[in-house]
Amino acid sequence: MKKNSIFLIFFLIVFGACNTTNNTRIRIEMPVHTKLKLSDYKKIIITNFLLKNEVKEFNVNKELAEYFSAEIKQESKTSTTVEDISIEKDENFENEDFWKTLMPESEGTLYFSGKIEYTQEIRKSLIGKAKKQFEDPFPSPQKLATRKSYTLHMDIYLIEAENGNIVYKKNFKESHSYTNPNQTGYFAFFDLMLKVKDKLFRQVLEGERIQERYLIAK
Repeated sequence: MKKNSIFLIFFLIVFGACNTTNNTRIRIEMPVHTKLKLSDYKKIIITNFLLKNEVKEFNVNKELAEYFSAEIKQESKTSTTVEDISIEKDENFENEDFWKTLMPESEGTLYFSGKIEYTQEIRKSLIGKAKKQFEDPFPSPQKLATRKSYTLHMDIYLIEAENGNIVYKKNFKESHSYTNPNQTGYFAFFDLMLKVKDKLFRQVLEGERIQERYLIAK
């Protein structure tokens, strides 16, 4: 924990002891420990993801690999590469021999792989203004609103190359609707990917993160 965080806690404890009527909410940097640490591995290989549906607007695997490659390098400092390894069926994720034969003598190497489904839906609904007291008794006309809704289903597997053991497996589902009729699936994809990345990194990266704590004055 940083020195300034320690001094901040000390100050707020003293302040809280003098304040007998209010509780104090503070935001401080606290150390976070995880069961799995990407930094424990020498190398991370990002493979192709198994696509559950076709996306014509852009190359999902290319964008996915480039995004996570850059983010993992920045956050964990672990050597990260992208390799054209196709996962052709679901059964391969649980097949230890499949992973062990990809790269002999691969101690300290972790495969970053998974499944992905990215869908778009256009929703339309009638929206009317609520009538208030003493207003015009005639209701305002309803308007037809169109929203673009995007959903990202993503299963992430972290698999040790040496033995094929799955050391991390998690399903993520993120969705968001946009009122902008010009919103593209490409940019919506990265909005959803950011949510996945934040949740994933909280589970596999140690470090200090801002957390809320309460000082209760008696």
